[in-house]
Amino acid sequence: MGNIFDLSTVAKRFRFIAVLEAISWLGLLIGMAFKYSWLGLPDPGNEIGVKIFGPVHGTIFILFLLCALLTARELGWNAKTTILALLSSIPPFFTVLFEVWAVRAGKLGELSATAGTQSEAAVGTRS
Repeated sequence: MGNIFDLSTVAKRFRFIAVLEAISWLGLLIGMAFKYSWLGLPDPGNEIGVKIFGPVHGTIFILFLLCALLTARELGWNAKTTILALLSSIPPFFTVLFEVWAVRAGKLGELSATAGTQSEAAVGTRS
């Protein structure tokens, strides 16, 4: 998989921000579970998780949108791919699903090339 903290290319920065956005979603959802006591937690109305992860997620959400637009411009994505990237920021964890799809579909430059080489090598070793 490589080093997730290697931000040397636009594709690697996109991957990092996509994962970060999904993690911030998780924090926000956990905070909401405490606030609204979805899980029958003993202290309903505890808003500390939402107060922390709300602004964190909002900031990372905006950062992801900007990163997606810059990545689209840099890698020459068509309108459909760009819109899918932007829409993936709305449902929880879809940024990671989009990133996996983009790698497999050849949309993330060297990450896609590396994935193709690895899958060809894996097929070759099983033969």
